[in-house]
Amino acid sequence: MQLEELQIKKSGEISTDKKLIYIVDDDESVCAALKVLMVTYGFSVRTFSSAEDFFSAVPNTTKGCLILDIHMPGLDGWEAQSRLLKSGSKRPIIIISADKDVSLRERAFKIGAQGFLQKPFNGHELVCFVNKVYRRAMV
Repeated sequence: MQLEELQIKKSGEISTDKKLIYIVDDDESVCAALKVLMVTYGFSVRTFSSAEDFFSAVPNTTKGCLILDIHMPGLDGWEAQSRLLKSGSKRPIIIISADKDVSLRERAFKIGAQGFLQKPFNGHELVCFVNKVYRRAMV
C-alpha cells in the first residue's frame, strides 16, 4: 500500500468520516493497539476478544469493516468468516495473522476476504487497506 492512497485533508488528518471498524482478536493488546491506531485516524471502533462475542453483540445487518484474526480459541477466524458468508453478510473482512504460512493469504481470498495482513504490520498499511476496502465496498 502506498501512503498516497490515503485521503489526506489539508490539516494532514486522514479522512474517514467515522467509518465503523470491528476488530476481533483474542490478544487484547492487539485489540487495544489497533483501536488506538484506528481511532486516531477518525474511525469508530469496537473490539472483541472472540468471534463468539462479536456474533452475540453485532447484528448481521450492521455495516462496517471486520478485521479478523485467524488463530483464536473457540470459533476461529476461518469459521467466523465462513459463518458470515453463509449468513449473506456483505461486510468486508480483512484477515490478520502472525502465521508465516503463505497459503493462508490464498485461502483468505478464496473464501471471500477483501484483504490479508501478516503480523506485525505497519499501522499506516492497515489504515490504507481499510480505506481501500471502504472505497471498494462503499460500506
